[in-house]
Amino acid sequence: MRELHVGEIISTLENLFIDANINLPGSVIRAFEESIDKEDSPVGREVFRELLRNAVTAKEERIPICQDTGLAVTFIEIGQDVHLYGGALEDAVNEGVRRAYKNGYLRKSCCDPFSRRNTNDNTPAILHTRIVPGNQVKITVLPKGGGSENYGEVRMLVPSQGKEGVQAFVLDMVMKGGPNPCPPIIVGIGIGGNFETSALLSKEALMVPLNIRNEDPAIADFELEILRSINRTGIGPQGYGGTVTALDVHIKIMPCHIASLPVAVNIQCHAHRIKEALI
Repeated sequence: MRELHVGEIISTLENLFIDANINLPGSVIRAFEESIDKEDSPVGREVFRELLRNAVTAKEERIPICQDTGLAVTFIEIGQDVHLYGGALEDAVNEGVRRAYKNGYLRKSCCDPFSRRNTNDNTPAILHTRIVPGNQVKITVLPKGGGSENYGEVRMLVPSQGKEGVQAFVLDMVMKGGPNPCPPIIVGIGIGGNFETSALLSKEALMVPLNIRNEDPAIADFELEILRSINRTGIGPQGYGGTVTALDVHIKIMPCHIASLPVAVNIQCHAHRIKEALI
C-alpha cells in the first residue's frame, strides 16, 4: 500500500489549472497551423493566425488564453493500492482549485444558480473520481468555459433513430450554437449507458487527443462523417464563415437499455485547455 499525502493533490491541481489556462496543448496549436491551409475563407485564415498569436502571447506573458477561465472540471483516477492521508480528497481538490484561481489570477466564475452570488474562489470543483488498478494517482483538468458548455444537451432518442438521429442531434446543437461556443470547436459525443452516463461519456470524449480515432472502425468512420458534416455548415472560425467549424469529433460509447438510445453532446471551444499529471 502506497501512502500519499493529499498535499500533493493540492499542489498538483494548483499547477495544472494555472498551466492549462495559460498554455494550450501542442496538438491544438498544430491544429490551428494546419487549419490555415484547410480553411477556404481569407477571414477564417486570419482568425487562425490571430488564435496562434493569442496563444503565443498567453504563454510568453503568463496570462490566461481566454478571460473565461472556466469551471474547474477535474477527473481523478486513484490506484486501489493508494492510501490518501492528511485530509479528505474532495477538500484537497477544492483547495487546489482555490489556490490556482487566486495565485494564477484566474477569473472566478462559479456562482449560485439563482442569486448569482459568486463563491469567490471558483469552488466547488466539478469532480469525477474512479478507482483503478495500481498505486498511482492520475489527475486530468479541463477548465470549461460557459460559452461552449451552454450548447451541450442530453437527448433520449428512440432506438429506431439510430446513427441518423445521432448525427441530426449533433448538427442541431452545432447550428444552435453558431458562433457562441467560439469555433473552431471540438465535439464530444456520449452514446449509450443511461441519462447521466451519456453526459459523462460526452465530457470524457473531449479528453481524447485530437486526431485519435475510436478503436472501433465503424465508430471511427462515424466520427469523421460527423466532422465533415459540421464543417459543411459554413459557420467557420469564430462564426465568420468558412470551411473549418470543428477541429475534431470524438465519440465514447457503451451498451444501453434495449428500449433506449441516450445521446449527449458536449461542445468545447477553440481554447481546448486540458492538462494531466501522474503522481
